[in-house]
Formats: sequence, structure tokens, C-alpha cells
Amino acid sequence: MTSATLPAIKVLLVEDDPGDVELTKELFVSAKIPVSLRTLEDGEQAISYLLETSKSGELQDLPDLILLDLNMPKRNGKEVLDVLKKHPLLKLIPVIVLTTSSSDRDILESYALGANCFITKPVGFKEFSEIVQSIETFWFSLAKLPSRSQHGR
Repeated sequence: MTSATLPAIKVLLVEDDPGDVELTKELFVSAKIPVSLRTLEDGEQAISYLLETSKSGELQDLPDLILLDLNMPKRNGKEVLDVLKKHPLLKLIPVIVLTTSSSDRDILESYALGANCFITKPVGFKEFSEIVQSIETFWFSLAKLPSRSQHGR
């Protein structure tokens, strides 16, 4: 199967900043690989959505990758990570923490909770674009995602 025939990479963006959501959407539109982007505004929505979707017991029904902000209303990113990485199916989904924080404590706690990557959001459009392109190159082209390995995808 060629990359042209692969279904879109399913990305879940959990982000409460509307500007960052729109910017991420815009940047993924120009991705070399098709991306299906679902956005949720807070950690509580993310946990509910992921737990409900996981009831099928099929990894391919879940997102291929999660981009997770730490500082959100209701339930923060660390709480989301804690729930995900304790769940037998959800723990397989790679999670990239994409946040404004650069504190050592947030970095260490995120990795301790099972984050696969921690990226501090840059302020400028060009730098943010480079981050999204790096995510695309690594996670969509080089890395093998668990949900795609089940069916040789």
C-alpha cells in the first residue's frame, strides 16, 4: 500500500486557545500527508471522547496522535495524560504535549505521566509552522503509529 492510498492520519488536538486551533488547522491543511483533525477545547471533553471511542476496543477507531495543551479549563493536560496512560488501549496512542510552558516541572511531570514528546509552543507564525512541519515529518512519515500497524497500514 502506498502512502497515497493510506487513509488520513487522525489527529486529536486538545487546545483551548481558538487562535492556536485555527493556526494548527491551517498548517495541517498544507501537510504532505492527509490529516483528519478533530479539536476539543478542554481536558474533560478529551477524556470523555477518548473513553467513549475506546469502548469499541479497536485502536483504529481512535486518533493516531494526540496534540495536548497542558493549561486548559476543567481538566488540564496532566490529568488527561494520567487517565490516558492508565487505560489499556488509550495508552498506546502517542501524545505530544504542545504548550506555552517551558518549566522544568511541567516537562518532567509530562514525561513521568507518559507523554511521548514535549514541545514548547513558539510565539511567531514561522516558528510554529516549523514545529508543525517537524511533527508531520517525524510522526506522520518516519514513526510507525500503533493504530496503523494493526492492519499493515
